[in-house]
Amino acid sequence: MSAVNITNVTVLDNPASFLTPFQFEISYECLTPLKDDLEWKLIYVGSAEDETSDQLLDSVLVGPVNVGNYRFVLQADPPDPSRIREEDIIGVTVLLLTCSYLGQEFVRVGYYINNDYDDEQLREEPPPKVLIEKVQRNILSDKPRVTKFPINFDPENGGNEEPPPAGHTVENDGNEELPPSPNQNEEQELANIAGIQDR
Repeated sequence: MSAVNITNVTVLDNPASFLTPFQFEISYECLTPLKDDLEWKLIYVGSAEDETSDQLLDSVLVGPVNVGNYRFVLQADPPDPSRIREEDIIGVTVLLLTCSYLGQEFVRVGYYINNDYDDEQLREEPPPKVLIEKVQRNILSDKPRVTKFPINFDPENGGNEEPPPAGHTVENDGNEELPPSPNQNEEQELANIAGIQDR
């Protein structure tokens, strides 16, 4: 059983311009006092083929954390479009929200993002060079993919979880308060887009 559970994630200011900062209101519960900080990260997947195109948008340390319920807003700058290939800006990609403890990632929430022009004429006749100020992003907040990784929250005392076997994950486990996960086909598509299974 995890010492920390995400109980809800609300995507704020969505849809929005591509250049607008991201905002997520994150609610979570802590079941065991934690001496060290939780590290929350927001990662933009720039390309399905090239992991080096991923951009860490923000990393926030929260803690130490006592038993109780918590809520905060994570705000992060948008990705740098100059680090994304032109052909990868328009279309579907993925945004990853992760949380780690003592360098061990234990939960990951993946969202589809659809980037497209907000003008119908531009959608029908895209310009040869992307007009980034005209691009709108839409986070599909009702279809997250939640993946849990069992970790040891208290390594000094042996903790209450064994280190995970290689490649072992638990998907959509114990997150009933989060919006429903995509169906199986959508999950596979999201995994293929972001390489989630292999990261």
